[in-house]
Amino acid sequence: MDTKIKVSIIGAGNMGGAVARGLAEDTDRYEVRVSNPSYGKLDAIKADYPHVITTQSNYECALGADVIILGVKPWKVKEVIDEFHTIWSEHSRQESILVSMAAGIDIAALRAMTGEGIAIYKAIPNTAVSLKCGVTFVSREKSDEEDDRIVSDIFSTLGLTEIVEERMLDAGMAVASCGMAFMMRMLRAMTEGGVELGLYSSTALRAAAATMRGAAELIEKNGLHPEQEVDKVTTPGGLTIRGLNAMEEAGFTGAVVKGLRACVK
Repeated sequence: MDTKIKVSIIGAGNMGGAVARGLAEDTDRYEVRVSNPSYGKLDAIKADYPHVITTQSNYECALGADVIILGVKPWKVKEVIDEFHTIWSEHSRQESILVSMAAGIDIAALRAMTGEGIAIYKAIPNTAVSLKCGVTFVSREKSDEEDDRIVSDIFSTLGLTEIVEERMLDAGMAVASCGMAFMMRMLRAMTEGGVELGLYSSTALRAAAATMRGAAELIEKNGLHPEQEVDKVTTPGGLTIRGLNAMEEAGFTGAVVKGLRACVK
């Protein structure tokens, strides 16, 4: 008996494609389907994961799905949902789970589009889900343990998953999704600084990336506050504390917090 969860992803762009690639690795648990208006992105996924079912029809993609994940632009959401009403009218609405990754559309707006009977989730993943080391914030209007488990398992396959109240999604997006770009800029800055000090660009980038990965591992494994790890590498009168103080004088922490605030306005 086939016990795979049928996950249909509508949209093969940056986020939809990332989720598809991450789930496609788990062939024992998920049957992955992806739809997209053009074949270019579908062909790229199919080349790497031949077992993924691809189509240009959203309707065909969603038919028979256990979970439908919307990876389309916000202005396309209603148009796509309207395509599914026939599916929902012919099958039990109580068995339908819809997950939207579209920014700016809250659960109440999604409910107005779907009507009652559909389990609705809002998910904010980051692009690292394609490598199964992403972060996803998920919210739901009402609690249903079985649906929660299914959705949580899907995104936990792709990395860290946090179930939060909907009011916290924007903050989660700023830290984890927008945060990907912030981390990349930090890597670029570290690389440029390393080049100025005499390293080759490729060497500086590899070292900075490995250092960032190592710092994250220390926090996750040791469970300490970042400042406790900072204390381990700052000696009185040492070089590290000079560097940290120079960064703070330039507004480092303030700039990061200001950037996060700007993401939720």
